[in-house]
Amino acid sequence: MDSRSIEELSLNHWPSLSTLVYDGWLLRFANGYTKRANSISPIYGSTYDLQRKMDDCEKMYRDQRLPVIYKITPFVHPVNLDEVLGERGYSQLDITSVQVLDLEHVRQPQLQGVKVSEEADPAWIHAFCAINRVKEEHKATMVTMLGNIKARKALISLYADGRAIACGCGVLERGYMGLFDIVTDPVYRNQGYAEQMILHLLQWGKQHGARHSYLAVVANNAPARRLYEKLGYTEIYRYWYRVKGMGERATHRYIQK
Repeated sequence: MDSRSIEELSLNHWPSLSTLVYDGWLLRFANGYTKRANSISPIYGSTYDLQRKMDDCEKMYRDQRLPVIYKITPFVHPVNLDEVLGERGYSQLDITSVQVLDLEHVRQPQLQGVKVSEEADPAWIHAFCAINRVKEEHKATMVTMLGNIKARKALISLYADGRAIACGCGVLERGYMGLFDIVTDPVYRNQGYAEQMILHLLQWGKQHGARHSYLAVVANNAPARRLYEKLGYTEIYRYWYRVKGMGERATHRYIQK
């Protein structure tokens, strides 16, 4: 599978609440929960006047009281869009590494004590929101987005000391298992729990037909990158965001990471 197909899978596997297709660009809206679901993905051919088109996009996001965010991948149209956005005053945020793994020789997990469900039950939602510090105002949106995933999914929790201390999500489509929102309680980090949970999630994927896995990790997240390298993931492309007239701190006031 080529890299752009991986990008399409990632859009399917982390759906917005609504999507507007505008001359090859996908404008995604999800009440401000995550940049991925509240940004413009300009990955298909574009024919309209660029400056007017960008004006229109800015108005649509302003009308939703959201910052204007573009997701810049190697597949953008037009190809000079990142340069144009920089000239227009958009700042760059969150350089991210997209990585893949062949599951043929993935290791078996050693720790047990996991729970896997194909639906977001209340226990998983509570544990995930607590560990990932999801704002109360975003919980309903998060639950709706999970319900909007049409491909087969697995929601996993790993337990220690009688409670869930790590959570994650995997989505399976076309033989690829995408990993999302792998989070561990800070007290239990750097002890191998996330690795064991991911191995359980990958084994679930293999049992249901996955042959490969992919994920996205922020490039400056050194602990996470070390973990994924240990598991065997390798980078295939990078993306980043361009945000209109706002720094990272200001953006995070409006967008749940």
